[in-house]
Amino acid sequence: YEKKFGYVNWLGAYSLWLKESKRFMNVWIQTLVSPIITTLLFWAVLNLSIGEYRGEILGISFMTFLWPGLISMSILQASFSHTSSSIMIGKLMNTLPDVVAAPLNAAEVTLAIILAACTRSILITLLSIIIFSFLIDLTIYSIPLLFIFTFLGSFILGSVGFIAGLYADKFDEMSGIQSFIIVPCTMLSGVFYTVEKLPSFFQAVSQFNPFWFVIDGMRFSFLGVADGSITKGLIYLSILGVITWLISFVLYSRGYKIKA
Repeated sequence: YEKKFGYVNWLGAYSLWLKESKRFMNVWIQTLVSPIITTLLFWAVLNLSIGEYRGEILGISFMTFLWPGLISMSILQASFSHTSSSIMIGKLMNTLPDVVAAPLNAAEVTLAIILAACTRSILITLLSIIIFSFLIDLTIYSIPLLFIFTFLGSFILGSVGFIAGLYADKFDEMSGIQSFIIVPCTMLSGVFYTVEKLPSFFQAVSQFNPFWFVIDGMRFSFLGVADGSITKGLIYLSILGVITWLISFVLYSRGYKIKA
């Protein structure tokens, strides 16, 4: 198509982001409230069952150690869910070709949809902070780092969700990816324990686990304590964010499982 909007179609990209944001806002109980309720249930059950009997971790109580990880877990799963469902619905309802035909290039489409997933994750984080502030003595060690790690984590999982949405042909396949890969990775990446509890092999593997870096970074943002290097995590997640977005960009621009 002939570009009539300058080098970047800001209006079109914004409109797509707004459409995606309205999509999750229209079902806000499912997309925003449900992850928070799941987080609160985890926290409440563990607090009542083992909270008083578990020793300190990284110099803080177990329940204090726990809640930043639970928030991280919910936003990672939410960002993946948003982009993957958006692409899957578009494919199954045959509306994705309309997006392809719009005067938007691959970069504008992928970024608009992924950034909508980031918006959803940031809203979940803000709402979780408000709710937890009534339940615990909540502290935020670094607001800039909190925003950065929330953004990087949701951007990476949003990109992965975009790729998975293109790859999957039906919701059963998507459910399998989320149930057997995304959910286990988020739950087994330092939400409930420190990496030093793992065998040496898995400790080494954790140094390449983006889920662990996001969770550890968000915990540091809230509490000021970390299980690993924050600087290394920022660099690694930034590079991984670019790589995962580039993969989604290339697949979409080539019409992978979109065009017949």
